[in-house]
Amino acid sequence: MKPFMDEKFLLHSDTALKLYEYCKDLPIIDYHCHLEPSEIAKNKRFKNITDLALGGDHYKWRLMRACGVDEKYITGDASDGEKFFHWCATVEDCIGNPLYHWTHLEMRRYFDYDGPINGKLAGEIFNHCNKIIGMEDFSAWGILRRFRVEQIGTTDDPADSLDYHIQMAAYRKSDPSLPLVSPTWRPSKIMNIEAPGFIDYAKTLEINNWDDLFTVLTQRLDFFHENGCRASDHSLEPPVYENYTESEVAIIFKKALAGESLSLSEINKYKTYIMVWLGREYNKRGWVMQLHMGAQRSNNTRMVTKLGPDTGYDSMSDESYSRPLARILDALDMKDALPKTILYGLNPVSDMMLATMIGNFQGGGVRGKIQWGCPWWFNDTKPGIENHLTALASAGVLSRFIGMLTDSRSFMSYPRHEYFRRIVANSVAQWVEMGEFPDDHIKLRQIIEGIGYRNAREYFQL
Repeated sequence: MKPFMDEKFLLHSDTALKLYEYCKDLPIIDYHCHLEPSEIAKNKRFKNITDLALGGDHYKWRLMRACGVDEKYITGDASDGEKFFHWCATVEDCIGNPLYHWTHLEMRRYFDYDGPINGKLAGEIFNHCNKIIGMEDFSAWGILRRFRVEQIGTTDDPADSLDYHIQMAAYRKSDPSLPLVSPTWRPSKIMNIEAPGFIDYAKTLEINNWDDLFTVLTQRLDFFHENGCRASDHSLEPPVYENYTESEVAIIFKKALAGESLSLSEINKYKTYIMVWLGREYNKRGWVMQLHMGAQRSNNTRMVTKLGPDTGYDSMSDESYSRPLARILDALDMKDALPKTILYGLNPVSDMMLATMIGNFQGGGVRGKIQWGCPWWFNDTKPGIENHLTALASAGVLSRFIGMLTDSRSFMSYPRHEYFRRIVANSVAQWVEMGEFPDDHIKLRQIIEGIGYRNAREYFQL
């Protein structure tokens, strides 16, 4: 029997141990996450372990609800000690869930606590962690330095002032140990013409007519670029593509601003036009376009009304989207205006579709121009990562893969990179051990370091 989560955790051969040595101490590029820029810029200090470990982490909230924990002890007004107790009591029942491993890694890497996590020990762990938080630098910057985070890509609305990014850029000039905090353009509110609040949002951007739409968006794109933005992010639920003419879409937009109802066809024509227009703009600026697909959000109306979105009530969608996705990419490619693009799929049913889709649009002398993004959300599990690596290797070029991100709202998420790197090292080692790839450590080191760090650094031109 192997020891529980020792130095060989997830590494099942001497080759795997050696490969992990190549990547374990590399810096982290967290090119897509949901950390609050204000918390980074203000160097947030955490009052205790509950604030740090449970605040905003809906991955953990979902498991607590599944274990019958009352909402009072999750997002309610219970004390921090009570909330932490219920999380520890939840963890001990989560065999096979990545959060079981992540939480133990968090306790080890942040607090040097290597004991089991359970309800019985919750008080001891709570006091141990809080003592360290009170004595050491558990500020946002302290954590980012500890894990050698080199770059963070936040998620930002086009209307954002980017004041906190501007502050961080100034801080970084005097302290290069701070990460590059890059805004990411997330235009969901201007894309979702059918959503409540669309008219008010257009007014916020001072968009009053069709011509204003492109004048303002161009100005905001330029502003984001001037302040370090080099990527966009779209949540497409699902992707749509419908043939259109510009005059049609102009009329559709005018109707929307007047508060008139739109047909599904009209909504899809508008979204298609704006998606293609934005893609061309990203290409002009050398940005990376990220497309997140396969989510079905805010399913529990009662709880989302009470707590808001992104509180743990989302799941995978089983809608098919290969054809509209291909048409979006093809429309941009036809104009030689397809930017670097990362495709993220949430439902594993789409894995081989995405692994093969990226091969349709590679080229232009850019290595790995179109990426199948890392195992995302419900897929960043041990089998999810292993299956992802196998599918990508089978259909494409695994050695060009840009690797892991946190996609997280929590400063406690950085051990997920360790989890990913261990699984990558073990997966590649298995091919070597089985005689399916040479025991060539010059090439193997290049592959492992690339997936763990260097490919993302090159891809985002950091």
